[in-house]
Amino acid sequence: MLCSPEELVQKNQALSNTWQRYQAAPSFESFVELAVSINSFTEFLIDKGIAALHHASHQLEQVTLALFNKDVGHPLPQAALDDLNERVLALARMTHAHATANAGLEERRRDPQQGAAGNMRVGQTWLIAHNQTAWAGLQAQLGYFGMTAQFTPWDQPLPDTAGDAPLLLLDMSSLPETEWSSRIQALRQRFAMGQLICLEVRSDFEPLQQALRGGCDSCLLVGTPSHAIVEHIMRLNERDEQEAFRVLIVEDSKTASHLIRRTLEENQIVSEIVNDPRLTLNALKQFNPDLILMDMYMPNCTGVEVARIIRQHDEFLSMPIVYLSGETNVALQVDAMRLGGDHFLTKPFNPVFLNTIVKSKIERYRALRRSMYHDSLTGLLNHSSGKHTLDMLLSSVAHEGGFLSVVMMDIDHFKLVNDSYGHPVGDQVIRSLSWLLKQRLRKHDILCRYGGEEFLIALPHTDADQAYAIIDRIRQDFGQIRHPCRDSHFLATASGGIATYPLHQSGDALIKAADEALYEAKRGGRNRIHVSDA
Repeated sequence: MLCSPEELVQKNQALSNTWQRYQAAPSFESFVELAVSINSFTEFLIDKGIAALHHASHQLEQVTLALFNKDVGHPLPQAALDDLNERVLALARMTHAHATANAGLEERRRDPQQGAAGNMRVGQTWLIAHNQTAWAGLQAQLGYFGMTAQFTPWDQPLPDTAGDAPLLLLDMSSLPETEWSSRIQALRQRFAMGQLICLEVRSDFEPLQQALRGGCDSCLLVGTPSHAIVEHIMRLNERDEQEAFRVLIVEDSKTASHLIRRTLEENQIVSEIVNDPRLTLNALKQFNPDLILMDMYMPNCTGVEVARIIRQHDEFLSMPIVYLSGETNVALQVDAMRLGGDHFLTKPFNPVFLNTIVKSKIERYRALRRSMYHDSLTGLLNHSSGKHTLDMLLSSVAHEGGFLSVVMMDIDHFKLVNDSYGHPVGDQVIRSLSWLLKQRLRKHDILCRYGGEEFLIALPHTDADQAYAIIDRIRQDFGQIRHPCRDSHFLATASGGIATYPLHQSGDALIKAADEALYEAKRGGRNRIHVSDA
């Protein structure tokens, strides 16, 4: 869980408080506040990947939003009040249970010395199948990355020691499809907070529908190789912490702009207000938003004119612009979007819909930027963004007067791996090292695919001895991973070089010294870590 148990409970308590305020003083305004609070909690659960709680919160959200479409007064009818109250209380109970079950995982996630699964929020892992031998390769792959998948056959129940939130890997090929739904439902009912992944599912519509309808979180199709299953598990459980979404509000009405800001704040979206559209360009450069909410009509200037001016600057060409206006003329709306806008919302706006539009647009915008700054094979920073991030980190460390260790690490004899086993297998070896690095390193460390099989790592507040202990342990464990190829497997090793600030004063100097230390490790026989001298 990539949030602390305390944060999760606090977010749910905010929702419960809003519900209590509605009960004490029922009105349309307090009901809108409740709907926004439920939507905010649901989005929070999606961001954190807490699947079981998200299901319950999403159902509560759907029930609440449906009441917007009905001609009902406030307070709501007693039946609706009772239903909402039961759902809010049930969600609170599940939230507290989930927080308790995951209380011990957060501390391990923060500590890079706690082993390969330290940065993951996986609980106990169980493989449910009829034939354990068929999954020996998967169990071995998981073991390399610190996850032990315990086996139990389909005809035996999981023991009580399985916990409240296990990761369940279900071999569906060993069950008749007619039993899928009931089997998955039974597991979902017992492990409401667990993760259920169905393996060996045919790609046809019906089996996928049965598995998903039964309550599994995801399906992997027939023939998915072991390394791809491991990668899927890691992606599910290694969601990146991201900065708060940032929105620039260009609106001449101070009342309207503060109402919009308050709506966005319910979803932890940070905003900046510009009441004079002529100040928009300066605000863009200083605030660096992810999206612009633009009023359509302002004194001496229209939103379309502002959008066209913004689009004259290359750095803002892809930034989403959403118009907010009372304009209902479809032809004018089309022209507005043709001249620089991305979406049109009419006033008065539904606050839940506004938040949803804003978040979806920002997520796509950030995905586009991520593809520009990250390596497509590993998901790590690419060469240029890694160097830029290192320079910014070095500036911060220098200001604080601490240490910064930089590591250059690469895979030994990688050309031989490609020549012997093929480039797809070579790519998998690179991904394996990147997974291991991501698991072992802290969230604030820099991890970059520098080029080919070479990685750049920056460890702030870490001296050379500490860096050596961390990286050498990763080197040893990487050398134990069995990389599958056809009906066999092979081993690979890695070498690294370390240089440390303040011994080396600039980012380029640190990279050069670490690279020279790496080549010393290569000349010394490979499969070793070398620390740079002065």
